Amino acid sequence: MSCCSADGTCSTGATVTVDPAAVTTVTTVYAVAGMTCGHCEQAVGKAVSALPGVTAVRVDVPAGLVTVSAEAELDEAALRAAVDDAGYELAGRA
Repeated sequence: MSCCSADGTCSTGATVTVDPAAVTTVTTVYAVAGMTCGHCEQAVGKAVSALPGVTAVRVDVPAGLVTVSAEAELDEAALRAAVDDAGYELAGRA
């Protein structure tokens, strides 16, 4: 379930900051379903950035993509759980 209303507007003004200058070693792009607004971007970004080893997250709402940079390959089950807990669906690698 998303935070967005039926008309696609966002119900909160929450923000998340991810340091794009972080040093990374593994970058993977995932498809995520259910994102429609800026709050969706923030919610998914916050959930994914909280995972151990994640150094940067870029969320592209219109494309439905999340680019994750991490110190090592992420545990996909943990990533799926974080995205699901945020109210969205990890569709897999893009």
